[in-house]
Amino acid sequence: MKFDMTLEDNFASFTDSDGLMIFIDSFDNKIFDVRIGTSTESEAVGSVEAMSDKELNERILALYKKYKGI
Repeated sequence: MKFDMTLEDNFASFTDSDGLMIFIDSFDNKIFDVRIGTSTESEAVGSVEAMSDKELNERILALYKKYKGI
């Protein structure tokens, strides 16, 4: 799974090859909340704080992998 979110984005959503949806949002563009599930039901899996786009995407990927048990 590849994420391409930037620190300037307030919201993004991604879908993996299994149809699992990942939702990321932020009100301050520093702390990003991550939810995973379906379009009708998702659960919070954590928040990430990042100082660069690369760091943000790496931390989102880490939460996704932890959720999937990879």
